[in-house]
Amino acid sequence: MKKAIISVSDKEGIIEFSECLISLGYTIYSTGGTLTLLQKNKIAVKSIKALTKFPEILNGRVKTLHPHVHGGILADRRSQDHLNTCEEYSIDLIDLVVVNLYPFEKTIQKKGVTLEEAIENIDIGGPTMVRAAAKNYKSVGVVTSTQDYKIVQKELKSNKGILSEQIRQSLAIKAFKLIAEYDISISDYFNQIAEQKSATMPQYVTMALEKLTDLRYGENPHQQAAIYKRRSEKNHFINQLHGKELSYNNYLDIDSAIEIVSEFELPGAVIIKHTNPCGAAIDDSLDSAYKRAYDADSVSAFGSIVGLNRVVDIKTAKKLSQTFIEVIVAPGFDKDAFTLLSKKANLRLIETTINTKRKKHDTTIFRDINGAVLIQTSDNAKVSAKTFSCVTTESPTKKQMNDLEFAFCLVKYIKSNAILIVKDGQTIGIGAGQMSRVDSVTIALEKAGKKAKGAVMASDAFFPFKDSIELCVKYGINAIVQPGGSKRDQESIDACNDNNVSMVFTGSRHFKH
Repeated sequence: MKKAIISVSDKEGIIEFSECLISLGYTIYSTGGTLTLLQKNKIAVKSIKALTKFPEILNGRVKTLHPHVHGGILADRRSQDHLNTCEEYSIDLIDLVVVNLYPFEKTIQKKGVTLEEAIENIDIGGPTMVRAAAKNYKSVGVVTSTQDYKIVQKELKSNKGILSEQIRQSLAIKAFKLIAEYDISISDYFNQIAEQKSATMPQYVTMALEKLTDLRYGENPHQQAAIYKRRSEKNHFINQLHGKELSYNNYLDIDSAIEIVSEFELPGAVIIKHTNPCGAAIDDSLDSAYKRAYDADSVSAFGSIVGLNRVVDIKTAKKLSQTFIEVIVAPGFDKDAFTLLSKKANLRLIETTINTKRKKHDTTIFRDINGAVLIQTSDNAKVSAKTFSCVTTESPTKKQMNDLEFAFCLVKYIKSNAILIVKDGQTIGIGAGQMSRVDSVTIALEKAGKKAKGAVMASDAFFPFKDSIELCVKYGINAIVQPGGSKRDQESIDACNDNNVSMVFTGSRHFKH
């Protein structure tokens, strides 16, 4: 008679699965809550004590850690020596292990969870049985997911209660993956606790990633690509409602769009090209914000990704439909807007959560550098005019200060060296990714043209020389925001004072390489 051990935290489907095993002549051994549930449902089940001849101890911490359990699981049926040993010590052979683990990840996500609660939800016996059964997959089947119950039942019914080696191997691979991810989640939890007490980065970093889908190619057609999610993240960060499949570059631009429009509390829009904003604006209505973002650089807006921080209405949709756009990402689309925009077969419509009042959570950024990995925390510092320090004789007006705050919120999303010209909550000139700061200033001012008069300018880092300030004066810029911190700060301050230009320091740099 074949034997199975069933010990599951997630009880979904376990009654039907157990009934199937009984009908195929299996003897079932179980533990704790699983044993109670099966008995309550009139399933013929024996306590694990019937195998071990030893009670559960230490409040359930030790139930299955016993030679009569692990000997039965690990015995290689092809080894006569193993079989003789099992016979000598009266160890019953186990043919099937059905285990899912204590919900450690769910536990630590609960608000106010204590360290003691987390520790008690670290499964010991479960992973040990799973690992043992997976190691001995040539002889034993191991089922770790409720999603596999139907497949296993079908195989058992069609094969006289026996799993094929192919199925056992497939289940073993899943089991080893589960154990690896489970251990990583525990390791990460204790790393986070240690990080709270230390100002340094962790000594060891582990990560479990699950592939969502393959992509057609990477940044270029000769590069392979796929998108993965952290296993701890339960949902994909976007929901595609319409349009052709997304590319590697689309995902990068979408991420940039979401980050930027999440900065705006007023209705806001951003137009992204190659992860840089080429136009952005805020206004009292979404359609006006988008129109102003588009007008900021209508040439670059062709073939762009558009990010919006409000549900798209029909007025905004009509404006969006007038130009070629690759992707629109927003918190949602009302019925009329979706009907209109979905007429374009290839236009990707993306729904995502955009919380403009959110406190940004800490994320970790990884970058591969020829075999090594650079790791840093995200640049999630909240920009607020309340922290700006005026360093010139002339102080910004309230209107200018609003524009300076808007500009400095945006500039940290532009590739360094980054310069941004803003007027009335609208970008009018952007200089990105130049090797010298004055070149970025030149490009931004030339983009702005005559509109620069009376506008404000933001820089992601300090000005090393006063040449950028003198250039701004020629175009009529009347307020500047920058981090400060250069040895030549006073030269820039003096140049501003000589020309009645106000300048504020933020004290925080925002390079984006």
